[in-house]
Amino acid sequence: MIFSNEKQLRILIEIAKSDGELHPDELSLILRIAEGNGIDHDTVKNYIAEPKPSGKLEALTFDQKFEYLYNIILLMKADRRITFKEIKHCQNIAKKLGFNPTVVSELSAHVYSDPSISADINMLHNKAKKYLVNKA
Repeated sequence: MIFSNEKQLRILIEIAKSDGELHPDELSLILRIAEGNGIDHDTVKNYIAEPKPSGKLEALTFDQKFEYLYNIILLMKADRRITFKEIKHCQNIAKKLGFNPTVVSELSAHVYSDPSISADINMLHNKAKKYLVNKA
């Protein structure tokens, strides 16, 4: 499961809007994630129109940031067709989470589109730590 609750979806929306705008590509990605988890488009649009502060993105723990990053990469690979646009999108989200954008290619090489093949989460977790820009 990509999102387990409303707060996580709201945080993803907050991440997408953290640069002052919600790009149509970001909206499309958010709607796809929500749909995959049984959350309808009207609910998502309501979350966007009436945001509830979830706290500063900087306040997310490393584990939370990693979870979002990992899930976005999983989503990118889900249809087994990765476009340049999707890669750039994931890199932008990684940056908003406080990672160097190159973390996407590093982790992506070890994340599989086939859900029956598990990635080594501990190894990915350790790799991602090396790409965290603000290690405060």
